[in-house]
Amino acid sequence: MREDAFVLKGNICYADTKDHLTVMDQGYLVCCQGIIRGVYPVLPEEYKSLPVTDYQDLLIVPGMTDLHIHAPQYPFRGLGMGLELLEWLNTHTFPEESRYKELDYAREAYRIFAEDLKKSATTRAVVFGTVHVPATRYLMEELERTGVITYVGKVNMDQNSTDELREKDAETSLADTAAWLADTAGRYQNTRPILTPRFAPTCSGPLMEGLGKLQREYQLPVQSHLSENLSEIAWVKELFPWSSCYGDVYGHYGLFGGQARTVMAHCVHSSDLEVELMKKNGVYVAHCPQSNINLSSGIAPIRRYLEEGLRVGLGTDMAGGANLSMFRCMADAIGVSKLYWRLADQTRKPLAMEEAFYLATKGGGSFFGKAGSFEEGYEMDALVLDDSGIRSTRALGTKERLERYIYLAEEGGRLAGKYAAGRKVI
Repeated sequence: MREDAFVLKGNICYADTKDHLTVMDQGYLVCCQGIIRGVYPVLPEEYKSLPVTDYQDLLIVPGMTDLHIHAPQYPFRGLGMGLELLEWLNTHTFPEESRYKELDYAREAYRIFAEDLKKSATTRAVVFGTVHVPATRYLMEELERTGVITYVGKVNMDQNSTDELREKDAETSLADTAAWLADTAGRYQNTRPILTPRFAPTCSGPLMEGLGKLQREYQLPVQSHLSENLSEIAWVKELFPWSSCYGDVYGHYGLFGGQARTVMAHCVHSSDLEVELMKKNGVYVAHCPQSNINLSSGIAPIRRYLEEGLRVGLGTDMAGGANLSMFRCMADAIGVSKLYWRLADQTRKPLAMEEAFYLATKGGGSFFGKAGSFEEGYEMDALVLDDSGIRSTRALGTKERLERYIYLAEEGGRLAGKYAAGRKVI
């Protein structure tokens, strides 16, 4: 249960803008009813009666948002990395996801996924389920128990999939989705629904049109994939020849920003027109660098997106990405941006550590509202990082310790505490 008000003490570091980190050594982070009331070098008199948890020399940073992750793919993470996207989907993804029609299998798989997500640095996530309503409902229940704050989607796909996974038709898919929404409405505190057309090639026009109507009726957010792979983009053009670009397919049906808060994963090969549509409609880009490497998709031009004012966060894209670590995701985002600068466009400078950290925290967190920062008025998501196991002879400042943790979290880092919306998760 969340305490009404409390204080955390430690070496505090957070991004207030994409270019700047605020650091306060041995500072006090005040939380009242789940909301940040400020970060102070000396605890103000009005808060001195609150309980204080002193984390001493440990790092305290905002919680991290995984903007794109596939829960049912968790069992085959780290496999099939020699394949490109479309072959990988047919060889690994669709056969695995078809197993979730068996609720016993779904229960075991989602229990493992939820337990591991709870232990990770992720405090908020935007999650794909499968087409199966009972399994998706169970996924929501498991995630609710973790304390992590999530959007979860029942996937829609009525064409271009395996027989075992493809939904019967648009009418069936829409009816199942409406029933799922009605059944889960108001049931959870931390877990919310999100409309999830898998990606345009697997959704017929009538299905997309019906999802647009559901969006307007329920005022739900939307998640899907966009311009991940060159073969995929060509396929979309064949299926929807009237479209001006891949994103226009979603936009045509009211599923591309505007009134429908939308996150699109990848955007590796978005055209100029598509970028303009994303900017105009406020569409979020979920940058998934490890997945884009593993599936040979390419490198998303994240510097361009930031310069043009697009909304950008990070995603692990499990199991295109091989693990849940948002620290690895940040390091990969920095690394691929250097390759993009060196090999593709030397006018687009690489991401700095501060920018990658912003994307993992405040950038992605803003999809949920005021989350991902320690600025006053934000929801209190926090991680307490113990870097004492990363051995070194050097004495480092807080910002340097954070940078080192991003790269070496799995070597000797330990998550000593985790809070989501003011509730202690770990």
